[in-house]
Amino acid sequence: MIFVSIRPLLVGLLLAGTADSSVCNPESLTYTNPVINRSAPDPTIIRACDGTYWLYSTESIRNVPVYKSDNLVEWTFVGTAFNDMTRPQMVPEGRIWAPDIQKIGEKYVLYYSKSEWGKEWECGIGVATADAPQGPFTDKGKLFLSNEIGVQNSIDPVYVKAEGKHWLFWGSFRGIYAVELTPDGLSLMPGTSPVKVAGTFTEGTNIFRHGDYYYLIGSAGSCCEGAKSTYRVVVARSKNVLGPYVDKDDRRALDNGFSLVLKGDDSVHGPGHNANLVTDDAGQYWMVYHGYDAAAPEEGRKVYLDKVCWDADGWPVIEGCHPSKSAVRPIIKSCCRK
Repeated sequence: MIFVSIRPLLVGLLLAGTADSSVCNPESLTYTNPVINRSAPDPTIIRACDGTYWLYSTESIRNVPVYKSDNLVEWTFVGTAFNDMTRPQMVPEGRIWAPDIQKIGEKYVLYYSKSEWGKEWECGIGVATADAPQGPFTDKGKLFLSNEIGVQNSIDPVYVKAEGKHWLFWGSFRGIYAVELTPDGLSLMPGTSPVKVAGTFTEGTNIFRHGDYYYLIGSAGSCCEGAKSTYRVVVARSKNVLGPYVDKDDRRALDNGFSLVLKGDDSVHGPGHNANLVTDDAGQYWMVYHGYDAAAPEEGRKVYLDKVCWDADGWPVIEGCHPSKSAVRPIIKSCCRK
């Protein structure tokens, strides 16, 4: 059997697809991971109205670092979402973890976790808003603490609008739950109560709609042990936003049934806690996630980028189930904007 590299074909197709002068031809048609070569764990990402991408992460830099990119590959640090005066006061001694950025109406809405390590009944989830993706963000206070809503380790929020309602999903290895929000996303809907949608296998949930299905993408394993991290990205799906979610073998997510999407290798340890999938201007899907560079795990969880394809049965696939070292860039129109 003869194996032929598909990279020249991909580059040729990309060149053919970028003949339109409205598409910027970068100097290099490929990129190299990591795309943010510094610690920025648990990234969340949004594309603004002008086409720029904005990324926020767990505070390896105090007060939630904010990065900007025109093309998903080159990122510039632009500041922080908060400062010491505007920093959320919920859980005063806690750190801000695993934010989720959304555009709801005319506001940029930043959900965040605040927690002290190991205090799983005292952590919680809050929300802040801004008029622009770079901020400044104004804290709107807590949505709930673990001991108020009755869910241990209430961190890792993600907002989902589906089926005419607004939902917050969250949880970390103590079950994944959902609760209904008011239309502005800033409060719990009166009378709502948590609905359990997955078991204790994952954290870092994202819910993504593709075709007829909602995909629950999460991370399993140990997140934060450097070269010993076993973090990996897994998936289950459902035709209803609240489930039941099942994996490729029809095992229920409530029973910890998930299928693998991405795992580490000799180059990257513990890849996971991805942002919601985003698209480029060719409609291609991309996953942004963190991982430890095996060459320098002491430098923390850096940011990686990989293309997501869909198999014949409609499941998300990353080539080889491993982080890429180098790959063809996203296609971005007008990427030479200033």
